[in-house]
Amino acid sequence: MKKIFLLVCLCLSMSLFSQKSDFWENVQFGGGVSLGFGSQTTIGISPSAIYNFDNGFALGAGLNYLYSEINDFSTSVYGASIISLYQTKFGVQLSGEFDYNFANQKDQFASVNTNFPALHLGVAYNQGRFAVGIRYDVLYDENKSVFASPISPIVRFYF
Repeated sequence: MKKIFLLVCLCLSMSLFSQKSDFWENVQFGGGVSLGFGSQTTIGISPSAIYNFDNGFALGAGLNYLYSEINDFSTSVYGASIISLYQTKFGVQLSGEFDYNFANQKDQFASVNTNFPALHLGVAYNQGRFAVGIRYDVLYDENKSVFASPISPIVRFYF
């Protein structure tokens, strides 16, 4: 009886996995990159993946890392995010992103670790696989965040 049950389970699993799934056809990979050089050096990367639903909505997840250095002061920020996007018919993309970040700030005297949430609500112009716009962190707290402002640019691309 156990052998028959095992054989039935094996046949069922093979037939389920052999059927064509369009899940991966709706998944896009991408993210953003930031570079800045001069009196302040900034290097950032934020890979992500989203699943596109048929009604203009997309939902996904991402990771982020940002390094910034000014003179003897450096900051490393890393975290994870949940991303929601809505694409209108007019080329406007609305977004909501919840991030949780961990930061390490160092100077020549000390090192400080902190963590903080962020909820970014944004609007961007989307053309094909590329979007550019602006977002606002509604949870911004100047005493906890390592960022200077609750407003930040959006630059996204997906393949």
